[in-house]
Amino acid sequence: MPSRDASRGAAVGELARALSAGVRGDRTVRVRDVTHDSRQAGPGTLFAAIRGSRTDGHEHAAAAVAGGAAALLVEEFADVPAPQIKTPDSRRALASVAAVVHGRPSQKMRVIGVTGTNGKTTVTFMLEAIAAAAGIRFGRVGTLGAAWGDRRLPLSRTTPEASDLQRLLAEMAGDGVEMVALEATSHALALHRVEDISLWAAAFTNLSQDHLDFHSDLEEYYQTKRRLFDERARHRVIWAEDEYGARLAGEVAPPVTLVGWSPAHHVSGRVRPDSSLELEMEMEVAVAGCGSASVRVNPGGEHNLANALVAAGCAHRAGAELGDIARGLSSVPLIPGRMEPVERGQPFRVLVDYAHTPDAVRRAVAAARGMGTGRVIAVAGAAGDRDRAKRPLLGRAAAEADLAVITSDNPRSEDPADLAEEVAAGARGGGARVEVRVDRARAIRAAMREARPGDVVLILGKGHETGQDFGDRVVPFDDREAAARCLDSLYGPSGRETDARREAENGMQIDEGPLP
Repeated sequence: MPSRDASRGAAVGELARALSAGVRGDRTVRVRDVTHDSRQAGPGTLFAAIRGSRTDGHEHAAAAVAGGAAALLVEEFADVPAPQIKTPDSRRALASVAAVVHGRPSQKMRVIGVTGTNGKTTVTFMLEAIAAAAGIRFGRVGTLGAAWGDRRLPLSRTTPEASDLQRLLAEMAGDGVEMVALEATSHALALHRVEDISLWAAAFTNLSQDHLDFHSDLEEYYQTKRRLFDERARHRVIWAEDEYGARLAGEVAPPVTLVGWSPAHHVSGRVRPDSSLELEMEMEVAVAGCGSASVRVNPGGEHNLANALVAAGCAHRAGAELGDIARGLSSVPLIPGRMEPVERGQPFRVLVDYAHTPDAVRRAVAAARGMGTGRVIAVAGAAGDRDRAKRPLLGRAAAEADLAVITSDNPRSEDPADLAEEVAAGARGGGARVEVRVDRARAIRAAMREARPGDVVLILGKGHETGQDFGDRVVPFDDREAAARCLDSLYGPSGRETDARREAENGMQIDEGPLP
């Protein structure tokens, strides 16, 4: 979508100078927007021809010009009647061109880039709550879309392509946003989507196995994450209790803000024992030179307390007062699909969480141990067409519960039964009883039928997602809705036992009903 601000823009010659690149055609033509999608290339737009793994944008250059594109960014000059900037790597150059065209918006705000395997979304939501407490106009960009003021925009990627991201930041800056939290994925860093963004702070949450279908190994994954902590960042906020975080802290240039449990860190936390078995937990947050304050973190669990401390470190470096940090962290709204409760009056907890890595599943199970008096029942699976090596590790992590119900996640092009069996192979031999229910709706129902008063049922993997991807189609499926329907069938809206529930407890076969 073209920029709304007609005052932004740059001449083709100016863009070429920024890249030290050659030009064919009229250097005075003015560009007011940048896109990598030829279908969005209208008047005043520069179309960037990017070579991808499946398509080559150069093949769409003629279509972009026919659609009104004012200029092209190419690696090879095309035989079309439009000014063209030639660069060795149009993907790498895309961010710089978009930044110039949109007036370098990141320099007008305090942008906080958050990276790590798990916790990025939670940290950005926590920063949003702190900003609200401090009266700071705030925007966030990530897995759950882009949001600022009363605007909400869905995103197809956690970190948008550089052309879309720079435009989005420009929109935020134009609307008076003062601080932005940006989730920076390893894919985005590897593909240069966050190049030419000035960072007030770069934050690191943790690192564990994930995305090894994209990265060759864990070391490459780490090195890609590390790119965020270069000279573009004014501050570096690092969770030091993580093995890779401790390494990162020793490798990057100062200033570094260390965050962790030790009082020796710049920002530290001390958990107050909570015997109430509530979702939230109380913690004392200490900031060196500023004192300490008590906060109540919801959702709880040690991993979310760690996320809260990372958010506190970022907010502190961005100028927030300790009192605002404490008020913000104690008022974080429900984060969709992050230990999100499903309540229908049942005598046990049901929590839906996005945990889809072995480490995240393990941490979710550990957190659930402190939220009930009974067993932990985990529903988990692995996504298809993704890192195959982590599948048995996911099963092993799920088996740290008392009952692991192994199922499908987003199978994509793979056989859901084969996927479930790879996960179950890792779960068997652990401490949990293991059941395999390939159909996700029936897996959720099996967990609910098993649950007793005081238990905690974890439904893991998809979190906020509202569809299930089978490769050739995406069918509507929301774990929260599936859980609610199941609870209503077992307990009824009043929370009373239904005949189906009593039959299940007596070991009788019950009709599983239509599947979503």
